[in-house]
Amino acid sequence: MTTAASASNTVSGKRKPAEKGPARKSRQKQPPSIPERLKRLFTSLCAQIDGGHFHNAIKTCDKVLGLDSRDADALQTKLFLLLQTEQYNPALELIDSQEDAAKYAFEKAYTLYRLQRESEASQKLEEFKVQKGTDRGIIHLEAQMASDRYQDYRQGDYQAAVDLYNQLLDTAEPNSEEQSDILTNLQASQQHLDFINAGFLQSLDSLPSYISAEIESAPPPQITFSTLPATLPSAIIGSHADDQQPKPAAKKTRKSRIPPGVIPGVTPPPDPERWLKKSERSTFQQAKRRKGAGGGGATQGAANPDNSTQITSTGAISHTPKSGGSKGKKRR
Repeated sequence: MTTAASASNTVSGKRKPAEKGPARKSRQKQPPSIPERLKRLFTSLCAQIDGGHFHNAIKTCDKVLGLDSRDADALQTKLFLLLQTEQYNPALELIDSQEDAAKYAFEKAYTLYRLQRESEASQKLEEFKVQKGTDRGIIHLEAQMASDRYQDYRQGDYQAAVDLYNQLLDTAEPNSEEQSDILTNLQASQQHLDFINAGFLQSLDSLPSYISAEIESAPPPQITFSTLPATLPSAIIGSHADDQQPKPAAKKTRKSRIPPGVIPGVTPPPDPERWLKKSERSTFQQAKRRKGAGGGGATQGAANPDNSTQITSTGAISHTPKSGGSKGKKRR
């Protein structure tokens, strides 16, 4: 009967109960395809670059290259981001790992220049000029390389840098960011060139006469110990040996430690008898005497000498109790 009833329900068109559990989730949520994932990653990449989050953008480029290792846009973007964040060694490794490394010859020349490998950078730049000709990017890099050789003034070709920057300034768009950068670099190169040609002479002439005379009359530098003869008098050797002996370090005086909340000269000093028992302090004895000295007050009758406190021969204090009995009745 039960089988027949269930069969009749199925035939009559009733809906089957919905499936539950992981089987339903696997049917409803399918992983997105690779083109959809790339589209989402590129959307995130554009937002990260617009927001200036370059380090996160590099990670997004790595995710794109993990899905498609030959994506030219992701490679170019990652190389730009590495140069923008001054990660020159990873940028050079990325260029060298490509099969068409010649495509990134200009970026490699700039990376070598930033790594202070100027001879290799100049060679790579000359090869790129032969292949592609001269454009504004090459002129910018040549001028920067010529003006930034500050480590050795004999190599700093500031005149060539000034000429290149003037050439770029003539063709730059007015009131642009490029024109502002060119003017800044041109001014710096011109200042270096003026100082090397005549500026240092003017600086020497502007010195006071006594300083110039002192420099001219200064004795030659003293002979160092390395150029002295090997045989020196024993007295000199002994004196140098004494000077070279280590001297005992002077002991540092310990600074006074002031407790928190204490102001020197304002806070009263602590009680010198604070370490004694209260019964042994002088203030306790004085208070006790003040209590016992109150005999001038009014009393009811005279004191009985028999009931007074007595001191025994051993120094102990003994007290004689009062006589017993009740109070007497008042007389009429």
